[in-house]
Amino acid sequence: MIEAAGGAIWRIGTEGAVEVLLAHRQRYDDWSFPKGKLDPGETHEQAARREVAEETGLVCALGDELPEVRYRDRNDRPKRVRYWAMEAMSGQFEANAEVDEVRWVHLDDAVSLLTYPHDTAVVDALRKRH
Repeated sequence: MIEAAGGAIWRIGTEGAVEVLLAHRQRYDDWSFPKGKLDPGETHEQAARREVAEETGLVCALGDELPEVRYRDRNDRPKRVRYWAMEAMSGQFEANAEVDEVRWVHLDDAVSLLTYPHDTAVVDALRKRH
């Protein structure tokens, strides 16, 4: 099984509503939460912080663990992704080899932008926490 980790970065937006950061990966033309595979010897928590920083440029504080997501990847391999709620502490997005755009989206609108239905559980968990 492929092990991966990522983050649902959230903030309180200008209108006082919870917003979540979604990433667009040009390689797959999809919108999802920043995530990636674990490096050898890396914990899920370490991978979540690293992947979020690599893909979004943001250094984030790790919050509550959210529901894991399981699915089969594009090559039909089983994959498990563990997610954490995260708050940005510093940094700034710059387009990179993996992510060409990020968007802060009102939590209620996130599901309509996300490409994969399995990511809905992460949005639902964030909604329950806020």
